[in-house]
Amino acid sequence: MNKLRILGVAFVAVAASAVISSCGGKQTPGLEFARNMYDPIAPNYDTPNKNFANGQTAQLPPANTTPIGYDKHEEYPNTIEGYLAASAGMKNPLVRDISNLEQGKTLYLHMCGHCHGPQGKGDGEIVKQEKFPPPPSYSTGNSSRGGAMKDLTDGKIFHTITYGLNLMGPHRSQLSPDERWKIVMYVHELQKIQ
Repeated sequence: MNKLRILGVAFVAVAASAVISSCGGKQTPGLEFARNMYDPIAPNYDTPNKNFANGQTAQLPPANTTPIGYDKHEEYPNTIEGYLAASAGMKNPLVRDISNLEQGKTLYLHMCGHCHGPQGKGDGEIVKQEKFPPPPSYSTGNSSRGGAMKDLTDGKIFHTITYGLNLMGPHRSQLSPDERWKIVMYVHELQKIQ
């Protein structure tokens, strides 16, 4: 019993000294852990930079270039006119093959299936739980913008995935253009299911 009491007193003494020493004066910042969390690794783009002729760190991209993760088709605005222009001017640039269809199916099931359902009939898990109204079926439903869902073009589907529509949010930041095109390819397969 005596040894247990001595160990208990020693433990309390060590813990108390650790607490008291950690609350020391403000002259010392104490030990540093993960120094890279304090010092920024990337440059501060608002500061002057003598490496460029104009003295700016943040430079404009070269003319006629496309930022990584975007493509030229994103020039269609998020309007009805942009939607119709995308319908007329956009075609899927990817080759329709088994690999792209399988990737499109996987992406669809992960990003779209929870609402649209695995067969595109508007019966996803969120709809079954009665949390949201069902989206229209790709094969038998009508689009809220007019026309049958089975007649949607590449451009209309790509535009809708990019900007969203009604309760569907935009997926531009979650899916690269190639991934969106693969989903478009798979949605065309779902339009054929009766």
